[in-house]
Amino acid sequence: MKKGFFIAGTDTGIGKTFVSCALLQALADKGERIGAMKPIAAGCEKTPDGWQNDDALQLMQHTNIELSYQLVNPVALPPPIAPHIAIEEAGESVTIAQLTKHFEQIKDRADYFIVEGAGGWLVPLNESESMADIPKAFGLDVILVVGIRLGCINHALLTVDAIQQSGNQLAGWVANIIDPDMLMTDENILALKNRIRAPLLGTLPHMDINEIEPASQKLDVDFFVGA
Repeated sequence: MKKGFFIAGTDTGIGKTFVSCALLQALADKGERIGAMKPIAAGCEKTPDGWQNDDALQLMQHTNIELSYQLVNPVALPPPIAPHIAIEEAGESVTIAQLTKHFEQIKDRADYFIVEGAGGWLVPLNESESMADIPKAFGLDVILVVGIRLGCINHALLTVDAIQQSGNQLAGWVANIIDPDMLMTDENILALKNRIRAPLLGTLPHMDINEIEPASQKLDVDFFVGA
């Protein structure tokens, strides 16, 4: 693996999967071998092959290496609730060490790996660990997806501060406009750009979730792979 990135978000439902798929597409367009992982997913449906999550399936559709669903999403939880609660409800336990072993099995199969988190930055995993512990354990830099809507400046800056305080490296951020009716959108993005000490990799307008190809063209991955 040349490089891997953990995709974090300022909240749940702000487009982490959409941005992850667009990043995968952009890297694939550079001729790179790309893989993806969704270590924990809550909100899964029963299939003939077991519990599966739509976000994980979307990630798999935009990789160009072969990985089984179980390798991409080792912890698939049925109810669409906070992961640590879903884990408790299932009578199971999940640790960072367990997830790291899964990642070690697959990380060298691709040049670049995108690992998508669940929910926001500090969503608990168990009593002592959270999503914030995953990138450091996996050896990944963080890309932050900022959902551009009212309140995004506070949410983004708090998350950036938490990422830095945890000792993780913020490689860049993506402005994903999820509220097309938001006022002063450009001014909000500029305010964040002036305050976040990491490159803005791209601004995505309000788009359909299937518009991965056009979204990928709006993201600058040359920062990682070179022009």
